Amino acid sequence: MKENEQAVLTEMLQAAEEAAPVEAVQAVTGAIVTALNALGVSLLIADLSGRALVRLTHQTAIGGPGRRQGEETAEVFPFDGGPYEQALRQQTAVVLTRDDRWTVLAPVTERGEAIGLLEIELPDEPDADVTARIARTAHALAFVVIANRRHTDLFEWGQRSAPFTLSAEIQRRLLPASFTCEAGAFALSGWLEPAASIGGDTFDYSVARDTLHVSVTDAMGHGVASALTATLGVGSLRNTRRQGDSLIIQAELANRAVAEHANVRGAYVTAVLGRVDLTTGRCELLNAGHVPPMLVRDGRATPLELPANFPLGMFSDEGYRSGEVTLLPGDRLVIVTDGMRERNAADLDLPAALLRLAHLHPREAVRALSDAVLATAGPVLADDATLLIVDWYGGHGPRSSTSGADTARTSSLP
Repeated sequence: MKENEQAVLTEMLQAAEEAAPVEAVQAVTGAIVTALNALGVSLLIADLSGRALVRLTHQTAIGGPGRRQGEETAEVFPFDGGPYEQALRQQTAVVLTRDDRWTVLAPVTERGEAIGLLEIELPDEPDADVTARIARTAHALAFVVIANRRHTDLFEWGQRSAPFTLSAEIQRRLLPASFTCEAGAFALSGWLEPAASIGGDTFDYSVARDTLHVSVTDAMGHGVASALTATLGVGSLRNTRRQGDSLIIQAELANRAVAEHANVRGAYVTAVLGRVDLTTGRCELLNAGHVPPMLVRDGRATPLELPANFPLGMFSDEGYRSGEVTLLPGDRLVIVTDGMRERNAADLDLPAALLRLAHLHPREAVRALSDAVLATAGPVLADDATLLIVDWYGGHGPRSSTSGADTARTSSLP
């Protein structure tokens, strides 16, 4: 990195640290304006729907477009296939020109997670070096957003184009902080398309030094009761995972926790738990009464045959068994909940859809599959539709990335 870029980065971090969490991004973008002689700069964050961008601004004046909360404004820009959507989904900087002004759109991304776009207006046409510098600055901004959204509700409020119910709020807290993760050996992404009445679905993952842990769960019922049952299951699974317990012990203790503590008689949670050895591709899977995971390999999408187990919480003393498969470079592991397969969603030919979308990065594949379910069974779903996709590359070690994304593996849009 050039010396002046190091100075800008230092100034950005100092500005973020000195500002209040709600003002950190504004302070950082001010530093960017000064460094690049920009005419203006904005951060557009990805809406939680996955189908829009949101510009957050602080305005003391009354009026103007967008939702307001006090002096905060959130203006939503739905995806329309234009350059803003292209820049975000393809993870490439885009340069636009209008009225002798140039606008650079640079993805704000960390480890493949598309947080939003940095929009910078310039008085002169940027060359390749300036565009690349802006892209690196946008990558640095991703860390500022990640660090400061822990301390404020501003970003979360801005991303919510629709109000949450209590059950949705509980469910949201059970999901990982980032829906996408790229590493040398794999890339993964999860998505949850909620039902009108929350159905208790969750997905989760964690990356250890040489191990990838994944899970997808579905608590029985709907609403707050279902969300609370899901909390028991996910809380137990995370606790035992963090203690280093095996998949079988994780399942047995979660089974006991749901059976003993759920406040709904007969409550249970179906689940698929997975553990991938990143050095060998050996993937251990445990299916607790859930929809079988699928493996996309060599142009075929087939369900994996695993030992049968009862759902978590159904019988408190039940034992569990796991199976395994060795992943090969080019494989795609797909775990879904029954909201992707039952009722009207059953009209979606999931194996055929998986093959059609096999060329897409997991981040785009989960979005496209979610859109397909909505088109088939929506616009309001009867049950949550949740999926987690893991692409296996092999070769555990450092990954190759540009400004936060592995652009070599980011393909064209569907």
